[in-house]
Amino acid sequence: MALFDFKRPAARIEPVNGQVAALMRGFSMEVMPRTAEKIADFRSILPEGTRVYIAHIDGTPIADMAATAARLRQAGMEPMPHFPARIIADRRELADWVARYRGEADVREALMLGGSPTTPKGGFESSMQLMETGLFDDFRRLHVAGHPEGNRDIGPDGGQAEILQALRWKEDFARARGIEMAIVTQFAFEAAPIIAWAKGLRREGIDLPVHLGVAGPAKLQTLIKFAIACGVGPSLRVLQKRAKDVSKLLLPFEPTTLVEELAAHKVANPAFAVEALHFFPLGGIKTNTDWTRMHGGASAQPATLN
Repeated sequence: MALFDFKRPAARIEPVNGQVAALMRGFSMEVMPRTAEKIADFRSILPEGTRVYIAHIDGTPIADMAATAARLRQAGMEPMPHFPARIIADRRELADWVARYRGEADVREALMLGGSPTTPKGGFESSMQLMETGLFDDFRRLHVAGHPEGNRDIGPDGGQAEILQALRWKEDFARARGIEMAIVTQFAFEAAPIIAWAKGLRREGIDLPVHLGVAGPAKLQTLIKFAIACGVGPSLRVLQKRAKDVSKLLLPFEPTTLVEELAAHKVANPAFAVEALHFFPLGGIKTNTDWTRMHGGASAQPATLN
């Protein structure tokens, strides 16, 4: 029996913050095949039409990835699998992945990534090279990676100049082919650097909308571990400060304050580049969806699906 029925409005919990509920409209979630297996029915925890990214960790069989996408499609979700360039052997393998997703789950959306391995398995090193193959020209939506605090894998200064150059190329690519595109970011924990980064994008002429990465509720130790592994920058100090408070050490850390500050900024600045939130359920999918429901995640259908 479902714990929460999104098709029964009377059962919905009214969000306590209307600004947050507005920013929550069209939120997305990230899963992996092994974490998705733990969810009996996605319809019981997510609104119909929710975009669900499927992270492709090196070594995960494409059969498992495609099966997860098909299961999400059958549950009424919008699957968006990752395509990490550096773990793809060659164009033939890439074409096989695309064909499987299209045939088994009618996938028309993808997240294009360089990927975390430093040494490519084949000839692909960047998401731009994947796009240039032509295999994604009839996709309706492609998302690309963003790094509000930089990416030290690109350069010691965070590689911002290289990232901006690549974003311009990707924006031009999408515009020329009529593909919807957005930037989805690594998670961070502090509003001010995110706001400054988003303003910087617009100053540099990058007009792509931003889907901001947010770490879902989790134990503090878990978040610190993932934050360090993922190269989260200065905003890590938010977690470190909390770790010094013994009274809060055992309590789960929630993104409420961050989201409230971003939502208030969005209301005061409607042109703010962040148009949606993307959740990394580091403390578990159900834990994260409980939080999204309590903060307006069930208050409207996603507004960004095309």
